[in-house]
Amino acid sequence: MGAKLYVGNLPFTADEDAVRAFFSKAGAVQSVKIVTDPYNGRSKGFGFVEMESESEALAAVDQLNGADMLGRPLRVDRARPREPRYKPGAPMGGREHD
Repeated sequence: MGAKLYVGNLPFTADEDAVRAFFSKAGAVQSVKIVTDPYNGRSKGFGFVEMESESEALAAVDQLNGADMLGRPLRVDRARPREPRYKPGAPMGGREHD
């Protein structure tokens, strides 16, 4: 199983192939996902890269965090688990009832 990385400050013109090629300098890339706006399809400037192994993920963080990609310094770090959008047990909105 691969190790997932968060990649911030991506150039808005970068596509998944360019990100894959950039990260392949640090090791084998399993997958790339650039997060896009659902309404217009444009990049939000961040994404996720999954490296083949833990050691390749650590190498990518060491080598590529702060590296320049198309004029922008990347932020590369280990991806954290996604947090829930709501807190369990909290009201989901609307009017509270007595």
